[in-house]
Amino acid sequence: MKITLLSRSFRQIILVTIIASGLLMSATVKAELPTAQQIASKMKIGWNLGNVLEATWVPRNSFGSTTQRTIDSVKVAGFNTVRLPVAWFYHSDTITSKIDVAWLANVKKVVDYCMNDSMYVIMNAHWDKGWLENRVNLANKDTVNARQKRYWTQIANYFKNYNDHLLFAGANEPNVSDATGMSVLLSYHQTFINAVRATGGNNSSRTLVIQGPSTDITATNNLMNKMPVDSIANRLIVEVHYYTPWNFCGLNGDASWGNMFYYWGKGNHSTTDATRNSTWGEESDMDKYLGWMKTKFVDKGIPVIIGEYGAFRRTLSPPSDQALHNASIKAYYRYFVMAAMNRGIITYCWDTGGVFNFSTGQTKDTDVLSSIMQGAKDAITGTPVALNDVALELYPNPFTTSFNLKIDNPNELIRISIFDMLGKQVEVIGHSAINSLFTFGSSLKPNMYIVQITGKNWTKTFKVIKK
Repeated sequence: MKITLLSRSFRQIILVTIIASGLLMSATVKAELPTAQQIASKMKIGWNLGNVLEATWVPRNSFGSTTQRTIDSVKVAGFNTVRLPVAWFYHSDTITSKIDVAWLANVKKVVDYCMNDSMYVIMNAHWDKGWLENRVNLANKDTVNARQKRYWTQIANYFKNYNDHLLFAGANEPNVSDATGMSVLLSYHQTFINAVRATGGNNSSRTLVIQGPSTDITATNNLMNKMPVDSIANRLIVEVHYYTPWNFCGLNGDASWGNMFYYWGKGNHSTTDATRNSTWGEESDMDKYLGWMKTKFVDKGIPVIIGEYGAFRRTLSPPSDQALHNASIKAYYRYFVMAAMNRGIITYCWDTGGVFNFSTGQTKDTDVLSSIMQGAKDAITGTPVALNDVALELYPNPFTTSFNLKIDNPNELIRISIFDMLGKQVEVIGHSAINSLFTFGSSLKPNMYIVQITGKNWTKTFKVIKK
């Protein structure tokens, strides 16, 4: 057998080539996680595990009686995304900001329950004794930013290998009411984003959720006029909350500024208990406020979630009308979910054990649950379609005023054309005007139409009916 020896220099060249090839292969194998728009298009109806992981009134490292059965029940009911409010300050050394390892493991258990059911999970930093929420000001800016960096570096490293179904949210309801507070809040968001991205791996492209000032829609519409900088495009979601009108949704006693409302919505006003009828915040206001978020963010390709919403049932005594109040609660949930979804906004109902029993998973409030699911059905009557890695949803269909087209990757579309039944083109939207969610068809007369969506090397048509 003849053996040929290679020269030392030639062997070094081969070694360098092998190493370079391995590095190239690693870079090729590592794939970016989907964009925020792609993820948002799959997150349909959301639910909060409230007063559990964020509870600072229970022993440290306790997360109650939540089990896999709890999350299974939520999934079976029709939800496919869960928001996990979490306290970190309460479970850390307040000097070093080192989070208890046991607490990280407990949070992981609940995240894994959701992952086992293929749920999308938003894990946040909640109120947590107000270490960030109540300190959005110049005096505390440096201290809070330092703690924000330490917390999210630990959290992001711990959950680095989770896939795109896990999203991080940097705060909850940061108390901001003016431009100065907004600038401080943006610095907290920037620190959160930078800390997560610096941990690398899947966190380099993980979708992150940032909160509007006080998560209030009006304040967010007025004050949040720029986004923090991210090292990767299209990976941010904006969060606001909705408990409007508070007189109906949560006020538990008459106040100097206003009284409780027991009755809400079209057809649900009392003639005998008229002082308890809602005088604002009904359907038209709901449409207006949600419309602001659609215009300001969704239409520009930035997804929006309503991280919390709810209207809490009261027990009334005569002459107040319990049945009419119950009907108002149902109407609120149903209309809100429909109105938000019709604008491409994802909703997460707030639940602290009133809708589901967290120990057994049993449904406790079938009225609220059925109203949420009916609202979703009212909004989404179209069928999602995936073509060449582009997910499309057209809804509602039939429609009465206008319909929506939701697209997870609008850059792949060339144009959208609408034809009447005689083949005449009645409307066309060019590439530059196409975004991730837009509304059209308002100028059409009642009839059947063909919507033709043209992408790169493919075309898809839908029949739509305007009633």
